[in-house]
Amino acid sequence: MSEVELVVRSRRAVLPEGVRAAQVAVSGGRIEAVLPYEADVPEGARVEDTGDAMLLPGLVDTHVHVNDPGRAEWEGFWTATRAAAAGGITTLIDMPLNSLPPTTTTANLRTKQEVARGKAHIDVGFWGGALPDNVKDLRPLHYAGVFGFKCFLSPSGVEEFPELDQAQLAVSMGEIAGFGGLLIVHAEDPRQLAAAPHRSGPRYADFLSSRPHSSEDTAVEGLIALAKRLGARVHVLHLSSAAALPLIAAAKREGVRLTVETCPHYLTLTAEEVPDGASEFKCCPPIREAANQDLLWAALADGTIDCVVTDHSPSTVDLKTEDFATAWGGISSLQLSLAAVWTEARRRGHTVEDVVRWMSERTARLAGLGGKGAIEAGRDADFAVLDPEATFIVDPAELQHRNRITAYAGRTLHGVVRETWLRGRRIYTADPAAGATFTEPTGRLLERKN
Repeated sequence: MSEVELVVRSRRAVLPEGVRAAQVAVSGGRIEAVLPYEADVPEGARVEDTGDAMLLPGLVDTHVHVNDPGRAEWEGFWTATRAAAAGGITTLIDMPLNSLPPTTTTANLRTKQEVARGKAHIDVGFWGGALPDNVKDLRPLHYAGVFGFKCFLSPSGVEEFPELDQAQLAVSMGEIAGFGGLLIVHAEDPRQLAAAPHRSGPRYADFLSSRPHSSEDTAVEGLIALAKRLGARVHVLHLSSAAALPLIAAAKREGVRLTVETCPHYLTLTAEEVPDGASEFKCCPPIREAANQDLLWAALADGTIDCVVTDHSPSTVDLKTEDFATAWGGISSLQLSLAAVWTEARRRGHTVEDVVRWMSERTARLAGLGGKGAIEAGRDADFAVLDPEATFIVDPAELQHRNRITAYAGRTLHGVVRETWLRGRRIYTADPAAGATFTEPTGRLLERKN
């Protein structure tokens, strides 16, 4: 065993085999060993004890829109990664759109990396984008280190990132399958969206009817058929429609290389409670009814849905107008995702281990981040120290992301992140007296290992 520099002790460490008392020995920013709580501390090692709080592996959020460069007034790497650290997230992967330029060529990837360098409080990786005209760029981006490729089947909301039609989807999926890559898909069918009723105004019911279940269901059905035919690896982003779950379960049973995510807002908020004019609740696909939410939770429990990610998609406050038809669609939740999901999970009888599986272990696996996602020897010493019994009321003024509009304002949530550690270094502390404190950014820019 290498010389141990740090030992983190916890009476409730969330390990791959369950929750138990343990001490985690750290050397060079990596976990050297997980030892019994009562074991002798290696000579010369500094000891940190979490007290009554739980020690979790740092969360891995694979769906974040940082928007920097180009729309940094919406969000930026400094603010997004501070918010993530305050929420127990130690790794995020940035989406390719909403920044200018989008991550659709290797040159654009390098531009984004240069902007992020020195600003990241946590580790940051990047998705590439699949557009109608950039098939030639997909393989170079893959070998430049992006973790996969995002595409839209319906308009993205920004003109520089157009959607793929069915022929273009087949070409891009085939190209990505050819080099063993991953295609991640915003799955809403444009024909179903076009056929739905569209009304301007503040009524949430009108917005909900404009994004019907069928738009997701039809898109997912087509993705499954194409992935099966091409032998491609495909991931469905931000699933909100429970009606698609039987299709997904059947595809998985058949061996289709399909994974699926959902988001905190679909698991914790319901259409019935969204006030008219409150576009802080607007996202696409939309927040659906309570009965739909129950089925999403059941699918998480049985593994039909693989993981939970934020889809943190911020904007300036002025874009969140009272007209649901024109307001920007996106919910910012990096800082609150762990607490929001844990609050509802505990009410439904799930455990913190379940939440760690959905928000750390499986997201790390999705992106191929073998050094993340668990507290075990050989992994990065990334930790979140969580007081699962403590509660707090969401105050927008205490949020770290740039524009502090939130659908969770005023809600009481369970689970306070006391500390966040990145590679054996404490980067965030929630001090009841001094408030939130952060170290200077030490996050690394991650690239997929070829």
